Amino acid sequence: MADVISDYQKWKLQGENLRTQAKQAMEARFRELLTEAVSIAEEYRADFGAALKPPAAITAFKFKSSAKPKAKKGGKPTAAKTPAPVAAPAAKAPDAKLDPKVAGLQKQLVTAKKKLDDAKAANAPTRKLEDRIYELEDELRLAGQSV
Repeated sequence: MADVISDYQKWKLQGENLRTQAKQAMEARFRELLTEAVSIAEEYRADFGAALKPPAAITAFKFKSSAKPKAKKGGKPTAAKTPAPVAAPAAKAPDAKLDPKVAGLQKQLVTAKKKLDDAKAANAPTRKLEDRIYELEDELRLAGQSV
């Protein structure tokens, strides 16, 4: 019986050692792969002027690139997003005369619509955003404002 217990304790100790080695090896491999992915992304951005999009299942990793690629990336979307902010000030002009609650709802609606457009462009799920827009439009209708 004592042999079984001592054998078990030896096996458990070996298992812990193996577990520690495996953990260290996995962490090292993970860092290597991330480093390689970052270098590929930077090269892609430098060569083609656009950022690589990760698969839909990967949402937890955030990478901040150097200042030079951000400048390239920042220039193109600004031109594409210029028409959207033009529409927003037009919607805000009548808000100054309205009830503060209605003005806040309209501001939230504009923001929600912008988020919906961004989500559609990124092929992200849009149901929650569409539901929120519906709720805001309904609140505005109840407040007596046209949407």
